[in-house]
Amino acid sequence: MKRLSIVSLLLVIVLNIFAWGQKGHRIIAQLAYDNLDCKARKHVDKVLGKHGMIYLSTWPDEIKSDTIYLTSFTCHYQDLPGGMTDSAVIATLTNYPEDGGDLFMALDSLETVLMRNPNSHDALVFYVHMMADRFCPMHLAHLDDKGGNGVKMKWFGSNTNLHSVWDSKLIENKGFSYTEYANYLHDVYDNQRKAIQKMSDEETLLYTYHVTDDIYQYHPTWSGNAYHYAYRWVETVEFQMYMAGIRLAAHLNAIF
Repeated sequence: MKRLSIVSLLLVIVLNIFAWGQKGHRIIAQLAYDNLDCKARKHVDKVLGKHGMIYLSTWPDEIKSDTIYLTSFTCHYQDLPGGMTDSAVIATLTNYPEDGGDLFMALDSLETVLMRNPNSHDALVFYVHMMADRFCPMHLAHLDDKGGNGVKMKWFGSNTNLHSVWDSKLIENKGFSYTEYANYLHDVYDNQRKAIQKMSDEETLLYTYHVTDDIYQYHPTWSGNAYHYAYRWVETVEFQMYMAGIRLAAHLNAIF
């Protein structure tokens, strides 16, 4: 079983493999911040500054040019084979697989750090960021194509790949600011908030894994029309962001 030292864990960077883009991370952080209880919000503001949770949610992706953060770059994703049974998915991730990334090991370790030292600035920033990554379908994607980076696509005439479409392009398509998008998701999905709060981590993990499988199964049938793709999948990416925000808030409320 692999282990990450605290030093290594906090020196994390994603190279050319991003999860949610800047807007996605800020949307999720805003949703989570809106759902913090008074005690947790007061603590988060003390450690990160007022609204710092939103502003710093993208920082682990923005420090990629700093060489001191090259110690480990696999903690933002966990690629898996497709078509696994639910029990196989849980068993694999519980044992921290040797290949495909270190996202779940990193989250477990960061949560331990925060329980022991709630004032750890870097641990909190990385935890906020990686909990969001956990709900990005292309960060629970397939090993053989590098999490969708190897699946080429055309998006409104531009060359891209499946990973990039799910990181940012579907989100950017509506043209909302991150605050507008967060408010929109509150309006659309808050009737499901209590149910999501009651979900276990295993349930949300398996939900995202099956979404990822659905994306891969759909891709060979896609006509190549970006309008059709956006129409088919935008509600899925929106629900993933909403679920990420609610579950992140639930974890922070429990920790603090």
